[in-house]
Amino acid sequence: MYTLLRRILFTLPPETAHRVALAGLDVAAASGLLKALIPPPANLPVKVMGLDFPNPVGLAAGLDKNADHLLGLGALGFGFIEVGTVTPQPQPGNPSPRMFRLPEHHAIINRMGFNNEGLDHLVARVAKRRYAGVLGINVGKNKDTPAEEAESDYRKGIAAVYDYADYITVNVSSPNTPGLRDLQFGDSLRQLLTAIKEEQGIQHQATGRYVPLAVKIAPDMDDEEIRFVANALLEAGIDGVVATNTTISREAVKGHRHAGEAGGLSGDPVREPSLRVIRGLYQVLGDEIPIIGVGGIRDGASAAEKIRAGARLVQVYTGFIYRGPALVRESVEAIRALKAGHQA
Repeated sequence: MYTLLRRILFTLPPETAHRVALAGLDVAAASGLLKALIPPPANLPVKVMGLDFPNPVGLAAGLDKNADHLLGLGALGFGFIEVGTVTPQPQPGNPSPRMFRLPEHHAIINRMGFNNEGLDHLVARVAKRRYAGVLGINVGKNKDTPAEEAESDYRKGIAAVYDYADYITVNVSSPNTPGLRDLQFGDSLRQLLTAIKEEQGIQHQATGRYVPLAVKIAPDMDDEEIRFVANALLEAGIDGVVATNTTISREAVKGHRHAGEAGGLSGDPVREPSLRVIRGLYQVLGDEIPIIGVGGIRDGASAAEKIRAGARLVQVYTGFIYRGPALVRESVEAIRALKAGHQA
């Protein structure tokens, strides 16, 4: 059924298809149709960052930037949903066209540029949500905020969403905000981690509630950079790491008519780079800081291999666009089989 629906949606420009699909999901969820058509996967509970997840397969940030579609997305069997990236002030993002399908590679290139309605809008949406599952909120900085003032934007984001998030992800790895990825390295990273942990402490003291902080990193790092990031996360006491965001490499899609488009490449081409980062992180982190594996999950096998590499949870995005809700159930069952094999 989804194969037919995808064929229709793929006749539309990517952003139009995105809006139509999410609006349709909301209608189908409100009518009860989704429950009848898409039974959720059987529970596979896991405790990560002190949170209880009904299953380890989540939706990555980017699909629902403004938390406008939690009703529909929440009916698809995800173990958790991450919304955003949200910035303190609304921003339109980059000019269109800014999203490109590469179906031959099961991939997408996007240069959306953190297009979102801002913190006030997102907070209003999550404050009255009917979705009862685990909710992550991904925060970023505005494009016109200088890198040296990025800390202020991340503090604002954490403070604004703290009461409503089950966990918060700090995005320092989108390739579509100039200078953002520079925050992943050296003193810039250490200073930012210190600042966000301090803000977490302030909010914890004010609310009496501890909300875990994760950091989302890029796949385009060498082994030394991966070790540096891992050690910096340990030193700062960060609660989780999301590995990884999209890649700026075009090696895997060389020759494709969209290969020259600026932006982040997601889907199959980031599967191996993401695995390399997860393995490198796990060598340093072990079980000290949990890893959320993202990138190139298109079937159960590619979900399970993230867990085998050291991830505790996984997230899907591009694979979900190409495969639909069946990917969630298939991934849960593959991870269940992997865990059963380890216990046997």
